[in-house]
Amino acid sequence: MADAAPSGKPIHIMGAGLSGLAAAIVLAKAGREVHVHDIRDDSGARFDGDFQALENWSMDADFFDQLEAWGLDASTFKATTFDTVDLIHPDDVITQAYTDGAAYRIVERGTSEHTIDQGFKRQAIEAGAHLHYKSRMKEEDCTIIACGPKGTSAVAYGEIFHTDHPNHIAFQLNDKLAPGSYSYLIIIDGVGLICTCLWRKQRKSDRFLNETIAWYETHYPNLNRQPIKRVGGKGDFTINRRYKQDGRYYVGESGGLQDFMWGFGMRMAVWSGVLAARDILGQADYEQEVRIKLMPYVRTSVANRWLMNRVGDRTYKWMCKSWMRDQKRRDDGLIWIGKLFRPTLLKRLLYRMVSPFMLVNDPKALGRGVRRLPFRAALKRDVWEPSPSAVSIGQQWEAVRRGGAHVSFANDKENDGEEQEISAISS
Repeated sequence: MADAAPSGKPIHIMGAGLSGLAAAIVLAKAGREVHVHDIRDDSGARFDGDFQALENWSMDADFFDQLEAWGLDASTFKATTFDTVDLIHPDDVITQAYTDGAAYRIVERGTSEHTIDQGFKRQAIEAGAHLHYKSRMKEEDCTIIACGPKGTSAVAYGEIFHTDHPNHIAFQLNDKLAPGSYSYLIIIDGVGLICTCLWRKQRKSDRFLNETIAWYETHYPNLNRQPIKRVGGKGDFTINRRYKQDGRYYVGESGGLQDFMWGFGMRMAVWSGVLAARDILGQADYEQEVRIKLMPYVRTSVANRWLMNRVGDRTYKWMCKSWMRDQKRRDDGLIWIGKLFRPTLLKRLLYRMVSPFMLVNDPKALGRGVRRLPFRAALKRDVWEPSPSAVSIGQQWEAVRRGGAHVSFANDKENDGEEQEISAISS
Protein backbone atom coordinates (compact mmCIF):
# COMPACT_ATOMS: atom_id res chain seq x y z
CA MET A 1 0.00 0.00 0.00
CA ALA A 2 1.30 3.47 -0.88
CA ASP A 3 2.05 6.12 1.69
CA ALA A 4 -0.71 8.70 1.98
CA ALA A 5 0.02 12.13 0.51
CA PRO A 6 0.16 15.03 3.01
CA SER A 7 -3.47 15.74 3.87
CA GLY A 8 -3.01 19.53 3.99
CA LYS A 9 -1.62 19.88 0.48
CA PRO A 10 -4.13 20.83 -2.26
CA ILE A 11 -4.41 18.32 -5.06
CA HIS A 12 -4.45 19.69 -8.60
CA ILE A 13 -5.91 17.61 -11.41
CA MET A 14 -5.26 18.38 -15.08
CA GLY A 15 -8.38 17.52 -17.07
CA ALA A 16 -12.08 17.65 -16.15
CA GLY A 17 -13.09 14.55 -18.09
CA LEU A 18 -14.44 11.34 -16.61
CA SER A 19 -11.15 10.08 -15.16
CA GLY A 20 -10.19 13.43 -13.65
CA LEU A 21 -13.64 14.03 -12.18
CA ALA A 22 -13.85 10.47 -10.81
CA ALA A 23 -10.59 11.07 -8.94
CA ALA A 24 -11.85 14.45 -7.72
CA ILE A 25 -15.09 12.95 -6.38
CA VAL A 26 -13.29 10.26 -4.37
CA LEU A 27 -10.72 12.70 -2.99
CA ALA A 28 -13.19 15.45 -2.12
CA LYS A 29 -15.48 12.99 -0.36
CA ALA A 30 -12.48 12.00 1.76
CA GLY A 31 -12.06 15.62 2.82
CA ARG A 32 -9.15 16.59 0.58
CA GLU A 33 -8.86 19.99 -1.10
CA VAL A 34 -9.14 19.30 -4.81
CA HIS A 35 -8.75 21.65 -7.78
CA VAL A 36 -9.63 20.41 -11.25
CA HIS A 37 -8.32 22.40 -14.23
CA ASP A 38 -9.42 22.19 -17.85
CA ILE A 39 -8.45 24.34 -20.83
CA ARG A 40 -11.98 24.10 -22.21
CA ASP A 41 -14.95 26.06 -20.90
CA ASP A 42 -16.84 23.07 -19.46
CA SER A 43 -16.69 19.34 -18.85
CA GLY A 44 -17.72 17.47 -21.99
CA ALA A 45 -16.87 20.40 -24.27
CA ARG A 46 -14.42 18.25 -26.24
CA PHE A 47 -17.45 16.28 -27.39
CA ASP A 48 -20.38 17.52 -29.42
CA GLY A 49 -23.48 15.86 -28.02
CA ASP A 50 -22.57 12.49 -29.52
CA PHE A 51 -23.43 9.09 -28.09
CA GLN A 52 -20.93 6.61 -26.68
CA ALA A 53 -21.33 3.11 -25.30
CA LEU A 54 -20.41 1.84 -21.88
CA GLU A 55 -19.55 -1.77 -22.68
CA ASN A 56 -20.58 -4.45 -20.23
CA TRP A 57 -18.88 -7.61 -21.45
CA SER A 58 -15.12 -7.34 -20.90
CA MET A 59 -15.36 -8.13 -17.17
CA ASP A 60 -17.70 -10.13 -14.95
CA ALA A 61 -18.66 -7.07 -12.90
CA ASP A 62 -21.46 -4.86 -14.17
CA PHE A 63 -20.01 -1.38 -14.70
CA PHE A 64 -22.82 0.34 -12.79
CA ASP A 65 -22.20 -1.96 -9.82
CA GLN A 66 -18.56 -0.87 -9.96
CA LEU A 67 -19.58 2.79 -9.98
CA GLU A 68 -21.68 2.25 -6.86
CA ALA A 69 -18.81 0.46 -5.11
CA TRP A 70 -16.51 3.40 -5.92
CA GLY A 71 -18.99 5.89 -4.46
CA LEU A 72 -20.12 7.26 -7.84
CA ASP A 73 -23.79 7.84 -8.61
CA ALA A 74 -25.02 6.58 -12.00
CA SER A 75 -28.40 8.25 -11.49
CA THR A 76 -26.87 11.69 -12.14
CA PHE A 77 -26.75 11.14 -15.90
CA LYS A 78 -28.97 9.59 -18.54
CA ALA A 79 -28.09 6.07 -19.66
CA THR A 80 -30.17 4.00 -22.05
CA THR A 81 -29.72 0.24 -21.67
CA PHE A 82 -29.83 -2.17 -24.62
CA ASP A 83 -29.96 -5.95 -24.33
CA THR A 84 -30.07 -6.42 -28.11
CA VAL A 85 -27.90 -4.97 -30.87
CA ASP A 86 -28.01 -5.46 -34.63
CA LEU A 87 -24.81 -7.18 -35.71
CA ILE A 88 -24.20 -6.27 -39.34
CA HIS A 89 -21.95 -8.62 -41.30
CA PRO A 90 -19.62 -7.29 -44.02
CA ASP A 91 -21.85 -8.86 -46.70
CA ASP A 92 -24.80 -6.77 -45.40
CA VAL A 93 -26.48 -9.62 -43.51
CA ILE A 94 -28.12 -8.26 -40.35
CA THR A 95 -28.37 -10.53 -37.32
CA GLN A 96 -29.02 -9.71 -33.67
CA ALA A 97 -26.80 -10.25 -30.65
CA TYR A 98 -28.71 -10.38 -27.36
CA THR A 99 -28.34 -11.07 -23.66
CA ASP A 100 -30.57 -11.22 -20.59
CA GLY A 101 -28.55 -8.44 -18.97
CA ALA A 102 -27.15 -5.13 -20.17
CA ALA A 103 -25.09 -5.41 -23.34
CA TYR A 104 -24.56 -1.70 -23.87
CA ARG A 105 -25.49 1.39 -21.94
CA ILE A 106 -25.55 4.38 -24.24
CA VAL A 107 -24.66 7.74 -22.72
CA GLU A 108 -24.44 11.16 -24.27
CA ARG A 109 -21.21 13.15 -24.07
CA GLY A 110 -21.14 16.93 -23.94
CA THR A 111 -22.37 19.89 -21.92
CA SER A 112 -26.10 19.20 -21.75
CA GLU A 113 -27.46 18.57 -18.27
CA HIS A 114 -28.23 14.87 -18.85
CA THR A 115 -24.76 13.90 -20.16
CA ILE A 116 -22.38 11.68 -18.23
CA ASP A 117 -19.80 14.50 -18.22
CA GLN A 118 -22.21 16.88 -16.47
CA GLY A 119 -23.35 14.13 -14.11
CA PHE A 120 -19.78 13.58 -12.95
CA LYS A 121 -19.25 17.34 -12.76
CA ARG A 122 -22.23 17.78 -10.42
CA GLN A 123 -20.99 14.96 -8.19
CA ALA A 124 -17.55 16.56 -7.98
CA ILE A 125 -19.02 19.95 -7.02
CA GLU A 126 -21.34 18.40 -4.45
CA ALA A 127 -18.37 16.55 -2.94
CA GLY A 128 -16.56 19.88 -2.52
CA ALA A 129 -14.10 19.87 -5.42
CA HIS A 130 -13.16 23.19 -7.02
CA LEU A 131 -13.47 23.22 -10.82
CA HIS A 132 -11.51 25.73 -12.90
CA TYR A 133 -12.36 25.99 -16.59
CA LYS A 134 -10.31 27.82 -19.20
CA SER A 135 -7.43 27.15 -16.85
CA ARG A 136 -4.02 26.14 -18.18
CA MET A 137 -1.69 24.27 -15.85
CA LYS A 138 1.72 22.76 -16.40
CA GLU A 139 1.90 19.01 -16.12
CA GLU A 140 4.66 19.34 -13.55
CA ASP A 141 2.35 21.36 -11.26
CA CYS A 142 -0.44 18.79 -11.14
CA THR A 143 -0.82 15.59 -9.12
CA ILE A 144 -3.18 13.77 -11.50
CA ILE A 145 -2.87 14.02 -15.28
CA ALA A 146 -6.21 13.26 -16.93
CA CYS A 147 -5.97 14.93 -20.33
CA GLY A 148 -7.40 13.83 -23.64
CA PRO A 149 -5.52 12.55 -26.69
CA LYS A 150 -2.20 14.07 -27.72
CA GLY A 151 -1.37 11.93 -30.74
CA THR A 152 -3.43 10.26 -33.44
CA SER A 153 -3.89 6.51 -33.70
CA ALA A 154 -7.37 6.46 -35.22
CA VAL A 155 -10.14 8.86 -36.22
CA ALA A 156 -13.91 8.79 -36.25
CA TYR A 157 -16.48 10.79 -38.19
CA GLY A 158 -20.20 10.94 -37.54
CA GLU A 159 -23.44 12.73 -38.25
CA ILE A 160 -26.06 13.58 -35.63
CA PHE A 161 -29.62 13.82 -36.90
CA HIS A 162 -33.26 14.04 -35.90
CA THR A 163 -35.33 10.91 -36.54
CA ASP A 164 -38.70 9.44 -35.64
CA HIS A 165 -37.26 5.91 -35.64
CA PRO A 166 -37.58 4.01 -32.32
CA ASN A 167 -34.53 3.60 -30.08
CA HIS A 168 -32.07 1.31 -31.80
CA ILE A 169 -28.40 0.33 -31.94
CA ALA A 170 -26.48 -1.38 -34.73
CA PHE A 171 -22.81 -2.39 -34.92
CA GLN A 172 -21.26 -3.11 -38.31
CA LEU A 173 -17.98 -4.74 -39.33
CA ASN A 174 -17.15 -3.56 -42.85
CA ASP A 175 -13.58 -2.87 -43.95
CA LYS A 176 -14.66 -0.58 -46.78
CA LEU A 177 -16.89 1.71 -44.75
CA ALA A 178 -14.65 1.60 -41.67
CA PRO A 179 -11.07 0.57 -42.57
CA GLY A 180 -9.73 -1.72 -39.84
CA SER A 181 -12.62 -0.89 -37.55
CA TYR A 182 -16.42 -0.59 -37.42
CA SER A 183 -19.35 1.71 -38.06
CA TYR A 184 -22.48 2.06 -35.97
CA LEU A 185 -25.96 3.51 -35.69
CA ILE A 186 -27.41 4.71 -32.38
CA ILE A 187 -30.89 6.18 -31.93
CA ILE A 188 -32.01 7.53 -28.56
CA ASP A 189 -35.29 9.40 -28.07
CA GLY A 190 -35.52 10.96 -31.50
CA VAL A 191 -31.84 11.72 -31.99
CA GLY A 192 -29.57 9.48 -34.06
CA LEU A 193 -25.86 9.14 -34.69
CA ILE A 194 -24.25 7.35 -37.63
CA CYS A 195 -20.50 7.06 -37.24
CA THR A 196 -17.56 5.40 -38.96
CA CYS A 197 -14.19 4.76 -37.36
CA LEU A 198 -10.98 4.67 -39.40
CA TRP A 199 -7.90 2.83 -38.19
CA ARG A 200 -6.04 3.64 -41.42
CA LYS A 201 -5.20 7.17 -42.53
CA GLN A 202 -7.18 8.30 -45.56
CA ARG A 203 -7.51 11.17 -47.97
CA LYS A 204 -10.98 12.66 -48.57
CA SER A 205 -12.24 11.10 -45.37
CA ASP A 206 -15.73 12.53 -45.77
CA ARG A 207 -16.42 9.89 -48.44
CA PHE A 208 -16.34 7.19 -45.74
CA LEU A 209 -18.99 8.93 -43.66
CA ASN A 210 -21.16 9.72 -46.69
CA GLU A 211 -20.94 6.11 -47.90
CA THR A 212 -21.73 4.84 -44.40
CA ILE A 213 -24.79 7.07 -44.10
CA ALA A 214 -25.94 5.95 -47.54
CA TRP A 215 -25.59 2.31 -46.46
CA TYR A 216 -27.71 2.80 -43.32
CA GLU A 217 -30.37 4.75 -45.20
CA THR A 218 -30.65 1.90 -47.71
CA HIS A 219 -30.91 -0.84 -45.09
CA TYR A 220 -32.88 1.12 -42.48
CA PRO A 221 -35.33 2.93 -44.79
CA ASN A 222 -37.49 4.33 -41.97
CA LEU A 223 -34.80 6.57 -40.48
CA ASN A 224 -36.32 9.80 -41.88
CA ARG A 225 -32.94 11.38 -41.18
CA GLN A 226 -32.80 15.16 -40.70
CA PRO A 227 -29.12 16.17 -40.28
CA ILE A 228 -28.19 18.43 -37.36
CA LYS A 229 -24.38 18.49 -37.33
CA ARG A 230 -21.30 16.43 -38.02
CA VAL A 231 -18.82 15.41 -35.36
CA GLY A 232 -15.45 13.73 -35.39
CA GLY A 233 -11.94 13.51 -34.08
CA LYS A 234 -9.08 11.34 -33.02
CA GLY A 235 -8.14 8.61 -30.58
CA ASP A 236 -4.70 8.19 -29.02
CA PHE A 237 -3.51 4.73 -27.94
CA THR A 238 -0.34 4.35 -25.87
CA ILE A 239 1.49 1.92 -23.59
CA ASN A 240 3.38 3.49 -20.68
CA ARG A 241 6.39 2.08 -18.90
CA ARG A 242 5.32 4.01 -15.78
CA TYR A 243 1.87 5.16 -14.71
CA LYS A 244 3.11 7.13 -11.71
CA GLN A 245 6.21 9.30 -11.88
CA ASP A 246 7.63 12.13 -9.78
CA GLY A 247 4.47 12.17 -7.67
CA ARG A 248 2.17 12.44 -10.71
CA TYR A 249 -0.53 9.92 -11.62
CA TYR A 250 -1.38 9.36 -15.30
CA VAL A 251 -4.98 8.19 -15.67
CA GLY A 252 -7.40 7.45 -18.47
CA GLU A 253 -6.20 8.29 -21.95
CA SER A 254 -3.15 10.08 -20.52
CA GLY A 255 -2.08 6.72 -19.16
CA GLY A 256 -3.04 4.80 -22.30
CA LEU A 257 -5.63 2.93 -20.27
CA GLN A 258 -8.19 2.02 -22.90
CA ASP A 259 -9.13 -0.57 -25.48
CA PHE A 260 -6.79 -0.63 -28.49
CA MET A 261 -9.06 -2.85 -30.56
CA TRP A 262 -12.28 -0.84 -30.76
CA GLY A 263 -11.82 2.09 -28.38
CA PHE A 264 -14.10 1.12 -25.49
CA GLY A 265 -12.28 3.04 -22.76
CA MET A 266 -14.72 4.72 -20.39
CA ARG A 267 -14.71 1.93 -17.82
CA MET A 268 -10.92 1.94 -17.56
CA ALA A 269 -10.80 5.74 -17.56
CA VAL A 270 -13.08 6.02 -14.53
CA TRP A 271 -11.45 3.05 -12.78
CA SER A 272 -7.96 4.52 -13.17
CA GLY A 273 -9.12 7.84 -11.70
CA VAL A 274 -10.53 6.04 -8.68
CA LEU A 275 -7.32 4.03 -8.23
CA ALA A 276 -5.17 7.19 -8.36
CA ALA A 277 -7.35 8.83 -5.71
CA ARG A 278 -7.11 5.78 -3.48
CA ASP A 279 -3.32 5.83 -3.76
CA ILE A 280 -3.24 9.48 -2.68
CA LEU A 281 -5.44 8.56 0.29
CA GLY A 282 -3.05 5.76 1.25
CA GLN A 283 -5.53 3.02 0.37
CA ALA A 284 -3.80 1.44 -2.62
CA ASP A 285 -0.66 1.39 -4.76
CA TYR A 286 -1.63 2.93 -8.10
CA GLU A 287 1.20 1.46 -10.16
CA GLN A 288 0.57 -2.01 -8.78
CA GLU A 289 -3.21 -1.81 -9.08
CA VAL A 290 -3.06 -0.63 -12.69
CA ARG A 291 -0.74 -3.46 -13.65
CA ILE A 292 -2.85 -6.10 -11.91
CA LYS A 293 -6.39 -4.91 -12.69
CA LEU A 294 -6.20 -2.93 -15.94
CA MET A 295 -3.08 -3.73 -17.92
CA PRO A 296 -4.03 -7.38 -18.69
CA TYR A 297 -7.03 -6.00 -20.61
CA VAL A 298 -4.96 -3.30 -22.32
CA ARG A 299 -2.33 -5.82 -23.44
CA THR A 300 -5.08 -8.13 -24.70
CA SER A 301 -6.50 -5.27 -26.75
CA VAL A 302 -3.06 -4.58 -28.27
CA ALA A 303 -2.89 -8.20 -29.40
CA ASN A 304 -6.43 -7.90 -30.76
CA ARG A 305 -5.50 -4.72 -32.64
CA TRP A 306 -2.51 -6.47 -34.24
CA LEU A 307 -4.86 -9.18 -35.46
CA MET A 308 -7.47 -6.67 -36.67
CA ASN A 309 -4.81 -4.81 -38.64
CA ARG A 310 -4.21 -7.94 -40.71
CA VAL A 311 -7.70 -9.00 -41.63
CA GLY A 312 -10.45 -7.83 -43.92
CA ASP A 313 -14.07 -8.58 -44.65
CA ARG A 314 -13.54 -12.32 -45.03
CA THR A 315 -12.34 -12.60 -41.44
CA TYR A 316 -14.99 -10.17 -40.24
CA LYS A 317 -17.61 -12.47 -41.76
CA TRP A 318 -16.09 -15.45 -39.96
CA MET A 319 -16.18 -13.47 -36.69
CA CYS A 320 -19.85 -12.60 -37.12
CA LYS A 321 -20.81 -16.19 -37.94
CA SER A 322 -18.81 -17.49 -34.96
CA TRP A 323 -20.50 -14.95 -32.72
CA MET A 324 -23.96 -16.05 -33.84
CA ARG A 325 -23.16 -19.78 -33.59
CA ASP A 326 -21.92 -19.30 -30.04
CA GLN A 327 -25.00 -17.28 -29.15
CA LYS A 328 -27.29 -20.00 -30.48
CA ARG A 329 -25.47 -22.60 -28.40
CA ARG A 330 -25.38 -20.55 -25.17
CA ASP A 331 -28.45 -18.33 -25.66
CA ASP A 332 -26.32 -15.31 -24.70
CA GLY A 333 -24.46 -13.06 -27.14
CA LEU A 334 -22.22 -11.49 -24.50
CA ILE A 335 -20.16 -14.61 -23.87
CA TRP A 336 -18.45 -14.73 -27.27
CA ILE A 337 -17.59 -11.03 -27.40
CA GLY A 338 -16.49 -11.14 -23.75
CA LYS A 339 -13.98 -13.88 -24.52
CA LEU A 340 -12.54 -11.75 -27.30
CA PHE A 341 -11.74 -8.98 -24.81
CA ARG A 342 -10.56 -11.05 -21.85
CA PRO A 343 -6.90 -11.92 -21.17
CA THR A 344 -5.58 -15.34 -22.12
CA LEU A 345 -2.13 -16.91 -22.17
CA LEU A 346 -2.14 -16.84 -25.98
CA LYS A 347 -2.97 -13.11 -26.08
CA ARG A 348 -0.30 -12.40 -23.50
CA LEU A 349 2.32 -14.20 -25.58
CA LEU A 350 1.12 -12.49 -28.75
CA TYR A 351 1.40 -9.10 -27.06
CA ARG A 352 5.02 -9.77 -26.11
CA MET A 353 5.80 -10.78 -29.67
CA VAL A 354 4.12 -7.96 -31.57
CA SER A 355 4.13 -4.88 -29.35
CA PRO A 356 7.79 -3.95 -30.13
CA PHE A 357 6.84 -3.71 -33.81
CA MET A 358 3.46 -1.99 -33.34
CA LEU A 359 4.39 0.92 -31.09
CA VAL A 360 6.73 3.89 -31.51
CA ASN A 361 8.44 5.87 -28.76
CA ASP A 362 7.11 9.28 -27.72
CA PRO A 363 10.09 11.51 -26.92
CA LYS A 364 7.85 14.16 -25.28
CA ALA A 365 6.53 12.01 -22.44
CA LEU A 366 8.74 13.37 -19.63
CA GLY A 367 10.72 10.15 -19.41
CA ARG A 368 7.69 7.92 -18.72
CA GLY A 369 8.56 5.50 -21.51
CA VAL A 370 5.43 6.11 -23.59
CA ARG A 371 5.00 4.11 -26.81
CA ARG A 372 2.24 5.12 -29.19
CA LEU A 373 0.23 3.16 -31.73
CA PRO A 374 0.86 5.08 -34.99
CA PHE A 375 -1.86 5.91 -37.45
CA ARG A 376 -1.42 3.24 -40.13
CA ALA A 377 -1.15 4.04 -43.81
CA ALA A 378 -4.02 3.38 -46.20
CA LEU A 379 -4.15 0.19 -48.23
CA LYS A 380 -4.80 -0.16 -51.94
CA ARG A 381 -8.30 -1.42 -51.24
CA ASP A 382 -9.11 1.88 -49.48
CA VAL A 383 -9.05 3.72 -52.81
CA TRP A 384 -12.53 3.78 -54.34
CA GLU A 385 -15.01 6.24 -55.77
CA PRO A 386 -18.16 7.13 -53.83
CA SER A 387 -21.46 5.67 -54.96
CA PRO A 388 -24.16 7.96 -56.40
CA SER A 389 -26.06 7.61 -53.11
CA ALA A 390 -23.01 8.75 -51.13
CA VAL A 391 -22.50 11.71 -53.48
CA SER A 392 -26.13 12.67 -52.89
CA ILE A 393 -25.62 12.42 -49.11
CA GLY A 394 -22.60 14.74 -49.41
CA GLN A 395 -24.61 17.26 -51.42
CA GLN A 396 -27.41 17.10 -48.88
CA TRP A 397 -24.96 17.84 -46.08
CA GLU A 398 -23.47 20.80 -47.96
CA ALA A 399 -26.93 22.30 -48.27
CA VAL A 400 -27.58 21.74 -44.56
CA ARG A 401 -24.18 23.18 -43.65
CA ARG A 402 -24.81 26.31 -45.68
CA GLY A 403 -28.03 26.69 -43.73
CA GLY A 404 -26.11 27.00 -40.46
CA ALA A 405 -25.10 23.46 -39.42
CA HIS A 406 -21.48 22.89 -38.50
CA VAL A 407 -18.70 20.31 -38.25
CA SER A 408 -16.39 19.74 -35.30
CA PHE A 409 -13.45 18.63 -37.42
CA ALA A 410 -11.52 19.52 -40.58
CA ASN A 411 -11.28 16.90 -43.30
CA ASP A 412 -7.95 15.40 -44.30
CA LYS A 413 -5.95 16.85 -41.42
CA GLU A 414 -5.50 13.68 -39.44
CA ASN A 415 -2.10 14.62 -38.01
CA ASP A 416 -0.97 14.97 -34.44
CA GLY A 417 -1.16 18.76 -34.52
CA GLU A 418 -4.83 18.88 -35.38
CA GLU A 419 -7.36 19.89 -32.76
CA GLN A 420 -9.77 16.95 -32.94
CA GLU A 421 -11.42 14.76 -30.40
CA ILE A 422 -12.80 11.31 -30.99
CA SER A 423 -16.54 10.81 -31.12
CA ALA A 424 -16.45 7.08 -31.48
CA ILE A 425 -18.41 4.56 -29.44
CA SER A 426 -15.41 4.21 -27.19
CA SER A 427 -13.80 6.27 -24.60
